[in-house]
Amino acid sequence: MLGRFIKGQSEQRVPQTVPGPAVPNGAVPAPAMEAETQSDDFLSLKVDLHRHLIDRFNLTALENASKDEILNEIRPIVREFVRGRNVPLNSRELDQLTSDTADEMLGLGPIEPLLKDDSIADILINTHNHVFIERRGVLEETSIRFRDEAHLLRVVNKIVSNIGRRVDESSPMVDARLDDGSRVNIAVRPISVDGPLVSIRKFSRNPYSLERLMAFNSIRQPMIDLLRIAVQARKSILVSGGTGSGKTTLLNALSSYIPARERLITIEDAAELQLQQPHVGRLETRPPNVEGKGEVRQRELVKNALRMRPDRIIVGEVRGEEAFDMLQAMNTGHEGSMTTIHANTPRDALSRLEQMVGMAGMPMTHESIRAQIASAIDIIVQTQRLSDGGRRVISISELTGMEGNVVQLQELYSFVRRDVGADGQIVGEFRATGIRPRFAQEAATLGFHFAKDAFNPQVPL
Repeated sequence: MLGRFIKGQSEQRVPQTVPGPAVPNGAVPAPAMEAETQSDDFLSLKVDLHRHLIDRFNLTALENASKDEILNEIRPIVREFVRGRNVPLNSRELDQLTSDTADEMLGLGPIEPLLKDDSIADILINTHNHVFIERRGVLEETSIRFRDEAHLLRVVNKIVSNIGRRVDESSPMVDARLDDGSRVNIAVRPISVDGPLVSIRKFSRNPYSLERLMAFNSIRQPMIDLLRIAVQARKSILVSGGTGSGKTTLLNALSSYIPARERLITIEDAAELQLQQPHVGRLETRPPNVEGKGEVRQRELVKNALRMRPDRIIVGEVRGEEAFDMLQAMNTGHEGSMTTIHANTPRDALSRLEQMVGMAGMPMTHESIRAQIASAIDIIVQTQRLSDGGRRVISISELTGMEGNVVQLQELYSFVRRDVGADGQIVGEFRATGIRPRFAQEAATLGFHFAKDAFNPQVPL
């Protein structure tokens, strides 16, 4: 097995003494081997070892190898390299160094342990010196860091090259995704003044259901029943909220109620939706190439999706002129479609949608645009990340048509904040407003019925 990935025998000689910083006190303490407590000397050792292995290994052969195979191949080389540097390590420390080096070769280096931690929702890299994470809605800084800016840029280029994109001085911003579907945004110099900024929204290995969200106190059962019936009755839904409020998570959960017999087309900037249905077509935008050509925007994808015989179209987020085509689709045989939008309230969501339709440049009056919105959208679900880090569905509203030139909204459920606990937790309750949805009768004809007290404001949810 040994030597399977080695380039050539002439390159197998390991230098006996390689100039480099010695480890203080003659040994590397065990905690320094952990991902969150890396010393400068240990980082230097790992980077030099990584370069040495890259020179020796056939990287093409590594693409089809498992991590266990690579660990078996590099372990004796790592042992010789460390001995040549006169760095005394015990077996546990040597195994950790070998594993970290394999992560550098196959994964994303120092942040690989964070990607494997399911309790972490976001990884935020503020230049090579600072790495923050969000866990349970709260930001905290880790002591993970990269050797230097060049080290971080190598990881960045590995991310974008995997999906055929680029990030450099001429194209300093990019949206990308990892192999597991995690969403990545990258900004580099010159727009990022102090160095590369990387934001990773992690992909959940176990897709959230509305029932699982209820366990996190984000929603209540009668609200789940309302949304389930709305999806099954083919009501078009707009999920509104701020950044990090759980819009995409909720959209994923809602999509689980779509019947398996229907054909779905998803449209996203970076594919991250986790639809469980068997008949899903996924479309993704494309940025322009080096010559500034070849860009594919969401509007073109929405138009193309209409030619793909979809039962429903799911747009990850509307943010521009594609809103016009999305509303047209909802009004012409694609009822039950869903999308998300950035807005602080349901009324703000309608205003933003109106502005986006106006960006399409069509000769339409404000009244005709609002009429299109009122006809296309049935339900607006408002999400919010509260000050305690919790994410909640704070409002579910139904569009009931037009009155004059104003789109009419009626709120069905809301989250009412009462107080803030001693530990900073938000104290509040979910309440029904007492209004029954107008589509309840239509849903009943399809065999979907609401509980008797589902909309009784006197009954706690």
